[in-house]
Amino acid sequence: MGWIKFKKGIIKGVVVKELKRYLDERGWLVELYREDELNNTPLPNMAYASLTLPGIARGPHAHHEQTDLFCFVGPGNFKLVLWDNREDSETYGNMQIIFAGQDAPKSVSVPPGVVHGYKSLGPGPGLVFNAPDKLYAGWGKKEPVDEIRYEEDINSPFKL
Repeated sequence: MGWIKFKKGIIKGVVVKELKRYLDERGWLVELYREDELNNTPLPNMAYASLTLPGIARGPHAHHEQTDLFCFVGPGNFKLVLWDNREDSETYGNMQIIFAGQDAPKSVSVPPGVVHGYKSLGPGPGLVFNAPDKLYAGWGKKEPVDEIRYEEDINSPFKL
């Protein structure tokens, strides 16, 4: 497979939103998403959280149809790397790097065809919330998983 050489740049369709923490004597609260603020991002169909140990990466992979809505609010900080691998995109060939987590809470909407992966930077385990617009493995978990994985390809240009 011939790989494109990626350059740093913004990726069309990726929506990054700064998240605000509301702090009081009990702790803090963050609104992860609001339907009235999704700006035409597909609505979530499920949600999950994952805990990633420092120095560990998840991905890179992409989806044919799924849009991911990641929320990085802490604990932990992350380096999220995105590659526009959509040949019909005006930002095809762009690579976007986002740092997010406890020190910079953000939500990031990743459209189909955009390769993405993140690495936990610490200081301890990092928590990520995702609210994709498709069900993992479809209704009743009886359909093929919508993932294109690149982790095992040593020649892949998608490196965290």
